[in-house]
Amino acid sequence: MTYEEMMQKLEELGSEQTKRTFSNHGAKEPYFGVKVGDLKKLVKFVKKDDELALQLYDSGNHDAMYLAGLSINPKLMSKDTLNNWAKKAYWYMLAEYTVAGVAAESEYALELAREWMKSEDEMIAVCGWSTYANYVSITPDENLDIAEIRSLLNQVKETVHEERNRVRYVMNSFVITVGVYVKELTDEAKQAAEWIGKVHVDVGNTACKVPLATEYIKKVEVKDRIGIKKKTCIC
Repeated sequence: MTYEEMMQKLEELGSEQTKRTFSNHGAKEPYFGVKVGDLKKLVKFVKKDDELALQLYDSGNHDAMYLAGLSINPKLMSKDTLNNWAKKAYWYMLAEYTVAGVAAESEYALELAREWMKSEDEMIAVCGWSTYANYVSITPDENLDIAEIRSLLNQVKETVHEERNRVRYVMNSFVITVGVYVKELTDEAKQAAEWIGKVHVDVGNTACKVPLATEYIKKVEVKDRIGIKKKTCIC
């Protein structure tokens, strides 16, 4: 399928209701308002065509950008391209999910996560924390830098409530991810979650809520699923 054909298909799948929902969450024109479930049905037409995926992301159209993230081969992404994607991720769906998921499965996961987390640009910092969290969720514990992750947990404890709005959200998610996916650090993540308490994030005109890290980790513990890694973090 060509770029033009794919954009036409996206337009056909869009709806005003979904556009309004995305708008409330922070999406900006251009976009058609295509549900993620419908985007996933189009992956088969883009998969293995990385040039098409790159074209879709560069379009600046949210729906096309999200589809690109679902379809691209992360192992073939260059550092420059990932940095370009991060710079163009203007709202949290692209930063936390699209860019972070792809970056976490690339060979530059840790390098970029560490770099992005320090950025003064809010959405790039969001990309960084979410990339590291996603990397933790798919990487065997023996391949993780436990000391670094422990240090990051302490950083969250000390700074989360003073951080920028959406960075607070992904820092909270980082604590949850460490608690759920890294057995060696589950107790420390739970202690950090207790210390942090409720994290306040302005989610705009939406019904979204910030998960309480203590409760989230406890629910996973009850299901006896602590430490079970995900096969992929692209969703």
